[in-house]
Amino acid sequence: MRVVDDRSIREHGAVRFRSEYHYAVFEYWRSAKVLGYIERAGVGSLGRVLDDGCGGGGMCVSFAEEARSVVGIDPFDRFRDAGARLAQEKGVGNVRFTFADGTALPFSAGSFDLVLSHAVIEHVADPMAYLREARRVLAPGGFMFLQTAPYLSPSGAHLPKLKIPVPLHLLIGRRAAFATSCWLGKHAPNWLDVDPEGSSFVTMPRRGQKKIDDLLYPVTVRNLRRNIREAGFRPLRENLYVSQFAVRTLPKSLSALVPNVPLVRDILVTNMEYLLTI
Repeated sequence: MRVVDDRSIREHGAVRFRSEYHYAVFEYWRSAKVLGYIERAGVGSLGRVLDDGCGGGGMCVSFAEEARSVVGIDPFDRFRDAGARLAQEKGVGNVRFTFADGTALPFSAGSFDLVLSHAVIEHVADPMAYLREARRVLAPGGFMFLQTAPYLSPSGAHLPKLKIPVPLHLLIGRRAAFATSCWLGKHAPNWLDVDPEGSSFVTMPRRGQKKIDDLLYPVTVRNLRRNIREAGFRPLRENLYVSQFAVRTLPKSLSALVPNVPLVRDILVTNMEYLLTI
């Protein structure tokens, strides 16, 4: 999937929490942005690809259309009826899925040319072990794509937006903000500025499921840079994207400084993308 179709991404994103299959389809369409980033960074042939936390498996299917082979791993049974079904529908045969822990990968050293980690590391309790394992399975000259967001930013907090734009996680702390969001999703979803089908805070209570806070690694610009370096990676490219709110409200000269200001950047940087090598 090479074509970035923003309309399809929005449409599938709005219903991605209906089922794992719906989420896999959303991942499939969204992956074009990841592929574009990697290509702009100068990566040529994709070769052997590992999706190191593949979720529903949609990105695996998309990359398999462009790569020699793709393996998707996840510690939860999300891809069995999602990624596998999507691969069959797309006629993709060079992708496989397996249960695995990203901190203890069941692959020999140098098994892959590219490791993908999209919105995964913030859900890993031991990010250093995760990064070191990713480095171990990379072949010499291989690359890792890493995407996440600072946990103090709206996107990094992984909390639903309120119709009254109040950053609860900054005012009352992460734990209380998560509990409040869960209560609102169950008892007062009209207070949330989300599509009812597009937020797990709303859809999970409807299915009788309890929402668990799986934000395990509080990412900051500083600690992620340190972990990347200590794991033995060398950044080829780092992109810190400042929130549109800051871009619109601050003078251009000030918004350009945001990525360089500690704490401020962890609130106003909404996306971090890296291309790493060893």
